[in-house]
Amino acid sequence: MKEKPALKVNGYLGILVSLLFIGLAAFLFLTTESVGSALVLPVILVIVAALILSGITIVQPNEAKVLTLFGTYVGVIREQGLWAAVPLTIKSRVSLRVINFNSDKLKVNDLEGNPIEIAAVVVYKVSDSAKATFDVEDYEEFVQIQSETGIRHIASQYAYDHFENETDMSLRKNSDEIADFLAQDLQNRLAVAGVDVIEARIMHLAYSSEVAAAMLQRQQAQAVLSARKVIVDGAVSLVKSAIEQLADEGVVELDDEKKAQMVNNLMVSIVSEKGTHPVINTGSIY
Repeated sequence: MKEKPALKVNGYLGILVSLLFIGLAAFLFLTTESVGSALVLPVILVIVAALILSGITIVQPNEAKVLTLFGTYVGVIREQGLWAAVPLTIKSRVSLRVINFNSDKLKVNDLEGNPIEIAAVVVYKVSDSAKATFDVEDYEEFVQIQSETGIRHIASQYAYDHFENETDMSLRKNSDEIADFLAQDLQNRLAVAGVDVIEARIMHLAYSSEVAAAMLQRQQAQAVLSARKVIVDGAVSLVKSAIEQLADEGVVELDDEKKAQMVNNLMVSIVSEKGTHPVINTGSIY
């Protein structure tokens, strides 16, 4: 059911007309000497004034009033202020303010089957108050349940982290992209309730307690291997540059055996985590 504007007039004008009808009814009642048919008009004026007053409603900023008359959807008032709407209508309040929803920590298996804990914050607002009122039972509860469903779905589509292939997307490294995917998924789920998702972002991500220690060791080992690779690559580059510079400038001529020994010594001194203690040869090179 789509939102449509309700018929309305200025509420102050409605109150003024009601007071005029009540005043006129009181005047006729006080000035009429006979009873019976002469009192019909004052009674009608009072009933009309009461009907007009039954349609008076106040709409706060960033709020909507959904109007129904005897079970029939009449329309929505979005403009703030005092309004006189269709008499005898039931006016349901719907907030149009931006709402934050913090999900609980959910335990989910990621793409690789590892149990993880994940939670997200969803920022949304109602864009269609008629859908939020009539198409779902309780739109706030609907948002909570569908948000948790969407978070579980997204978490199962990606791995927490990729150790072998660094180019694949993961929940830990690609947080911005995952947030965009989550927001789009939630928007598709919540459109039926007339809700617009402004932002959805993961606020908690961790391995479950039963695998956290093992995964931490794996991460540490991967970090050590990555650091070692950088050190070794740099050391190879430095050794190669040193040998080529010595050969180009003719400082010393080295045969293959001495080059191998020099490479070994330089690699050990550069790659070693502890300080090296060189042995100074004061004799010949051989």
